[in-house]
Amino acid sequence: MKKIVVLTGAGMSVESGLKTFRDADGLWEEYPVQKVATHEGWLNDPTLVTNFYNMLRKKCWGVKPNEGHKLVAELEKKYDVTVVTQNVDNLHEQAGSKKVIHLHGELMKVCSSTDPDNPRYQQTLTPENCEIEPGTKAGDGSLLRPFIVFFGEAVPNITIAAEECQTADIFIIIGTSLNVYPAAGLLHYVRPGVPVYLIDPNPISAGKSVTQIQKGASEGMKELIQKL
Repeated sequence: MKKIVVLTGAGMSVESGLKTFRDADGLWEEYPVQKVATHEGWLNDPTLVTNFYNMLRKKCWGVKPNEGHKLVAELEKKYDVTVVTQNVDNLHEQAGSKKVIHLHGELMKVCSSTDPDNPRYQQTLTPENCEIEPGTKAGDGSLLRPFIVFFGEAVPNITIAAEECQTADIFIIIGTSLNVYPAAGLLHYVRPGVPVYLIDPNPISAGKSVTQIQKGASEGMKELIQKL
């Protein structure tokens, strides 16, 4: 069975109604990144950060996977598929994808603020219980913080993702501008000669060995499935 690795970014979830962070009307326009997505921001005002992610969680529970997410999940009928996502939503899992590596954390989880990657202190929230009261403590006594990789923090899953990319027989990129490192560097781990497809409505220069389908996630996936 051939192995497909799919790298997805914010453009994957746009059709589901989730704003991207970087676009003109994106979330960073409303909330300065320094305040809500950096370690310094967390130390300065953990209440603001906690409430920001409470709001994002509530928005996220109201959205559903789009056709693109479902078509990625359907690839598993014929291929061994790993999804590597820069997104913190759980729409790939909701659509049925079995193997999802989250590079930038998971919105639906909270963790210890002194030991974020320790699974003992991580909690998965539910739709009925998706808000964290500011000041709530983790099992180790530190404040519960969002299980999100803040800007400037190491990306723990990048090594696992790179290993997956090295074994891909087909590499698909959906909805990412390839500007955000270290995720953008994953393309360099794909073996020479492996077909690379890039689905994005905006023109992106990713090298001549990349075939771009200049469409959104859903329409692009429909076209790609016909090519495969």
